[in-house]
Amino acid sequence: MTADRPYHHGDLRRAALTAAVDAIKEGGSPAALSLRDVARRAGVSHAAFKHHFGGKPGLLTAVATEGYALLADALTAAGDDRIEAGVAYVRFAAAHPAHFDVMFQPGLYNADDPDLRAAEQRAGAALTAVLSSSADENDELAAWSIVHGFASLWVSGALRTAPGADAGEAARPVISLLELPR
Repeated sequence: MTADRPYHHGDLRRAALTAAVDAIKEGGSPAALSLRDVARRAGVSHAAFKHHFGGKPGLLTAVATEGYALLADALTAAGDDRIEAGVAYVRFAAAHPAHFDVMFQPGLYNADDPDLRAAEQRAGAALTAVLSSSADENDELAAWSIVHGFASLWVSGALRTAPGADAGEAARPVISLLELPR
């Protein structure tokens, strides 16, 4: 232990999540995430970090859990309007690309973690609440597929957009197609 590296960390969990999200944003892939790099970024030893999370799946479980909680908050704040909920979904993905990336790769984390399951169910309930005005399950699946697909294309950089463009506003015309009569 040195003066510039204390044994106790003020909030290891928060520091680790921030460091992991930053590392994923910079490295481009949660699968390539290095625990040693995240520990270094968080200013703790690899051993202390590993003791707290138990390993990479534990850390990515925490990232996914936080992501689902943030998504649930965004969807709830959008209210019961399908278009606004879709815009909120896309804006969430654009604002939290590392979380978004981890959330939809359940092979990387502990999918049976109770905190993760609770956050995932809360986000799912918020999404279902706004989509349940659909005529049937196929409409719900189509709506989620369109919104999630747009969000994935945006986050990956596959869509050619103007610098500084707002993801939600770019998605709005596409999401609005969900309201067209058949």
